[in-house]
Amino acid sequence: MQTNFTAEQLSLPRIGAANQILRKCVHCGFCTATCPTYVLLGDELDSPRGRIYLIKNMLESGAPADAKTVKHLDRCLSCLSCMTTCPSGVHYMHLVDEARAHVEETYTRPLPERLLRGVLAYTMPRPRLFRLSLIGAKLASPLAPVAKSLGATRIAALLGLVPKRLPTPEPIGQPGTFPAQGQKKGRVALLMGCVQSVLEPGINAATIRLLNRLGYEVVVRGEEACCGSLTHHMGQEQDALARARRSIDQWTKADVDAVIVTASGCGTTIKDYGHMLRHDAAYAEKAKAISAKAKDVTEFLIAQDLPAAQGGLRLAYHSACSMQHGQKIRTEPQRLLRRAGFTVMEVPEGHLCCGSAGTYNILQPELASKLRDRKVANIESLSPEAIATGNIGCITQIGLGTGIPILHTVELLDWAYGGPKPARLPG
Repeated sequence: MQTNFTAEQLSLPRIGAANQILRKCVHCGFCTATCPTYVLLGDELDSPRGRIYLIKNMLESGAPADAKTVKHLDRCLSCLSCMTTCPSGVHYMHLVDEARAHVEETYTRPLPERLLRGVLAYTMPRPRLFRLSLIGAKLASPLAPVAKSLGATRIAALLGLVPKRLPTPEPIGQPGTFPAQGQKKGRVALLMGCVQSVLEPGINAATIRLLNRLGYEVVVRGEEACCGSLTHHMGQEQDALARARRSIDQWTKADVDAVIVTASGCGTTIKDYGHMLRHDAAYAEKAKAISAKAKDVTEFLIAQDLPAAQGGLRLAYHSACSMQHGQKIRTEPQRLLRRAGFTVMEVPEGHLCCGSAGTYNILQPELASKLRDRKVANIESLSPEAIATGNIGCITQIGLGTGIPILHTVELLDWAYGGPKPARLPG
């Protein structure tokens, strides 16, 4: 793609980075076939290629973002399916991240939307506050149909996502050090996380139990909490970078062999810390070091000497977008589950997003619901006994559309290798 930035513009880090990415695009259109919003809407501007043109025009003009550009960028899930498909190596993730930061800095959204985004960005990364907000939202959840009838679809979607029962906090997974059992093989840190630690604390608990049994000491540094992913994808660049620096400091002090992540959306961001902080002289090298140590839990476990086991269930495996497209982890979870004795089935249209995508299912509820229903129909066509996946957002989103139990891959592995049976499984 030809670009027309001035020399002065190209001297700016954001424009220089965007220019290199834009010039790799050859307009082939392969990305349109795998873009969820284009598949649903058929609008070129809701495809990666169309959004690339919008971003190019926005950045070249040097003007504030306009409503049309913002509308189509907001509809992007950042699922990164286009990056898997692209034959030219266009790094769409970095491009859309730069574009969203520009939007956040130059565009004034309507007041109700600013308030909603502000509330989400403030509460969700703070586990204690997030838990309190869920308690309040649970009391208001019967009003969801009223909110929808009044046209407040985003508020209705938010209330609809509130779980019927909030799990009690797990002692295993709180900040602390959890010793290895038997001969110690190594020391790893585990991302405590924000949303997941409130909605499904059993995931981190299962991870710690399994790693301890495998001989790993696990350190949970609660000071890091949110990795910055949520605000990063909302274009709030400075907040995201501050959270990244705090996480880097905590894990550097912990002196660990690896940083284990159980939410694949967080893993994609943490593995990108080196890029996000490349211009920060104080953190550039430390960020690269932490990114190199970051491992999805299945990525770490596949290298362990795990024996065969008797899991026994028929599973549909849903590969989260941030797992298969963001981190390029495509076969490891299924291989682990099969080794543990589970029958694993691939979901039709597995490359398409379920519609969760961080806060997308709140901010774009109509599109998110259509994608969820499509995903659930494909899963239910397999008649599985349970669903396995590696991301809390997908667990929440898909769970709203089906009665089939949905669990994190590591919960099933922990059970197969001697841990307790997950509560969501029948019997």
